[in-house]
This record gives sequence, C-alpha cells and structure tokens, in this order.
Amino acid sequence: MKHALKALFVSICSAIAVGCGIYSFSGTSLQPDIKTIYVADIENRAMQINPTLASQMTQALQDKYRRLTKLEAVSEDADLEVTGHIMSYEVTPTAVTADEVASRNRLTITVKIFYKNNKYPDEGFPEGRSFAAYQDYDSNNSLDAVQDVLCQQIIETLVEDIFNATVAEWR
Repeated sequence: MKHALKALFVSICSAIAVGCGIYSFSGTSLQPDIKTIYVADIENRAMQINPTLASQMTQALQDKYRRLTKLEAVSEDADLEVTGHIMSYEVTPTAVTADEVASRNRLTITVKIFYKNNKYPDEGFPEGRSFAAYQDYDSNNSLDAVQDVLCQQIIETLVEDIFNATVAEWR
C-alpha cells in the first residue's frame, strides 16, 4: 500500500509538471501556448550538389518535430518557423600516406538555419545559425559508393543539433 501511494504521488506530480509546461519528457522546453510549426523546404545552395540531400534534410526535420513535439505542422501563420539552406557539401582529405595520397576522406555538410518564434521573438535566431556535421570514410571507397550512408548519418546529427537549438534550448 505504501509503495502504491508513492507511485500515485510521483505520477500526479509528473502529470502536473508536464501539463503546466514545466517539463516535457521529449526534452523540449516549449511554452504551453506554442501550438504550430512551419518547416520550410531546405534549399540546396552548395557548389557541389547531391540531388536528394535537400529533400532528405527537409523530411528528417519535419519528422523530428512531428515525433518529439505536439506541434501541428502548418504552412502559414505558424508560432514557430524553421527555414534554411545547405551551404556546403565538401569532401576533404583527413589522412595522407607517406606517398602524399589521401587514405581517409571527410564528407562535411554545412547548413544555415533560421528559427523564428513568432510568439516569443527573443527565443529565436532569425539572423541564422550555421550547423555542420561530417563523416569520415576510407579513400579506397568512392564517394558515390558511400555517400547515401554518410549523408543519412550526417543528416541525423544535423537534425538533432537543429532540434536541440530550436525547441530544446540546448544552445
């Protein structure tokens, strides 16, 4: 009986904390009156273009907000707006052999994200913020052979960083 009362007390306290907007188990820190979000299509402005990268990035961002928040996705008059573009998609050598040949390469993707909170303007970064992530790969592999896997891993990292900087306030 004593354990049941403790469990009931913890459950009630948790429900009150979540219901009042004090804490969210998804890790978000949104005000309770924030109800909608608009995630625009990410543009690809990189010099080297991966034709599917922008749409994959857009879809991953939209999915992240849909899965981890209660925000309704809208196309206009949103409480929160997330827009952005891919700035660069670059391959650089990271390790060189004695023969001055690259033995490892790094694919780096950099995006610039603009986040606007229309209800609480001080909480956004409408001037934009850059996010970059990379994955290394063996230079014996061509980029074409590994880029799908590398891009998926990089997108996951970027989306997590963007999500945390926007609605989780882990800046």
